Amino acid sequence: MESSKLVLPAAEAGDVDTRLDAFIAAKSELTRSAAVRLAENGSVTVNGRTVCEKKYKLCEGDTVEIELPPPVPDEAQPQDIPLDIIYEDEDIIVINKPVGMVVHPAAGNPDGTLVNALLAHCKGQLSGIGGVERPGIVHRIDKDTSGLLAVAKNDAAHVRLAAQLADHSMHRIYTAVAVGGFRDDSGRVDAPIGRHPVDRKKMAVIRDPEKKAREAVTNYEVLERYPGFTLIRCRLETGRTHQIRVHMAHIGHPLVGDTLYGGGHTRFEKENAKLLVGQCLHAGKLVLTHPRSGERMEFEAPLPEENLKIIEKLRKL
Repeated sequence: MESSKLVLPAAEAGDVDTRLDAFIAAKSELTRSAAVRLAENGSVTVNGRTVCEKKYKLCEGDTVEIELPPPVPDEAQPQDIPLDIIYEDEDIIVINKPVGMVVHPAAGNPDGTLVNALLAHCKGQLSGIGGVERPGIVHRIDKDTSGLLAVAKNDAAHVRLAAQLADHSMHRIYTAVAVGGFRDDSGRVDAPIGRHPVDRKKMAVIRDPEKKAREAVTNYEVLERYPGFTLIRCRLETGRTHQIRVHMAHIGHPLVGDTLYGGGHTRFEKENAKLLVGQCLHAGKLVLTHPRSGERMEFEAPLPEENLKIIEKLRKL
């Protein structure tokens, strides 16, 4: 397989003096460790010049390109990485994933993922339905989204959890900070989502019946209002890639820090760029039926410190 090239958005004023590895991690699905490896291997260029120094600091307008190696389909290896475990038994494990952690290995992220950590913690006792690269993974959340996800420790649990996702009986509730003021205190976005027709890194609302798009429904309610921003709670009826990010951008309210979908451009975001590691989005509540006992279970995880700091700053505007 051939390598591919990843071109990142040009560095903005808020990115000035950010280290190269941190910039790559913030603007892509790569981890900082992966960014360091790629730079050291001569796979990173800044303004067309190869830069092997991870501590290089960005200037406004810098263009970073990365030559990604071809993916190597292989079994993920156990790694002793700390996990924030909310609940665990013989069938499932519920993890509070931190911002910056990729869920499963992929091109550019061969290790350091949640799967690597789970393999070490569970000593291989994970469902095999997700394949060797995604053992136990029933659903995922984006690298720069924090919060809860359930992992299956055996195939029976995996099948039952997947069925709950399909019939929407597994509920996932997120907290997010969005740009702009919402007219109504609550709402529902019902808009199909598919791969962006031009930018393959993005998803998009696609209404053309000839295009490949899947039903997507997001319910939201306003929690707090600030000048130019809103704290919202979102409940998913479906689980499409980047769903909340796409739907909020679609209705004119991109998430704070989400440069891929139109966020990151306000004065407040630029002034607080160092607190914004990706989008302000946290999967804070997960409701499911236990695959063995049938017990209805609810799990919660508090907002990460970075999000709390952003909210406190917004309250003072």
